[in-house]
Amino acid sequence: QVQLVESGGGSVQAGGSLRLSCAAIGHSYSTYYMGCMGWFRQAPGKEREGVAAISTYASGIYYADSVKGRFTISRDNGKATVYLQMNSLKPEDTAMYYCAAKPGQCGTYWYGKSGYNYWGQGTQVTVSS
Repeated sequence: QVQLVESGGGSVQAGGSLRLSCAAIGHSYSTYYMGCMGWFRQAPGKEREGVAAISTYASGIYYADSVKGRFTISRDNGKATVYLQMNSLKPEDTAMYYCAAKPGQCGTYWYGKSGYNYWGQGTQVTVSS
């Protein structure tokens, strides 16, 4: 089995930055070839939405329109870790952020929750105005 463990959340003022990390813990082969890894977020009373995703060798990188130009997703396969650098944060970015993984490529439907079979517990991001 593989576990995803997020870290790096916190409280910042609008305009600030945070860097989230998600470490895949488990069999080394499984974690190295994790396939598509993505970040999702869920604000209170709202649906969980896709934020960004990255394929195994970064051949495919995807962002939600709401974060393009502000967030950057990256991964280090040797460390089995995916990162989300969040800059120019806005109050509407406030949410619980989840890391997720699925085998294969991300594809154009990278934002579909049902395709991901591994999920982390989430890390809270709060942006104050």
